[in-house]
Amino acid sequence: MDVSAVSASALTDVQSQAALLMQRKAQDIAASNAAQLIEALPQPAAAPDPNATVGGKIDVFV
Repeated sequence: MDVSAVSASALTDVQSQAALLMQRKAQDIAASNAAQLIEALPQPAAAPDPNATVGGKIDVFV
């Protein structure tokens, strides 16, 4: 068994695990930032009353 091959394999495993952990951390940070942006949005205005008389009719002259 070649020691350098085993060492290279172990290094590859460590590097892939580190890359996966970094990707997960970046994804967690992005999710946290998105949640903060959504919370910062202003509340939408209340919908107008559908029974209101203002704007319920349009006069059209032809």
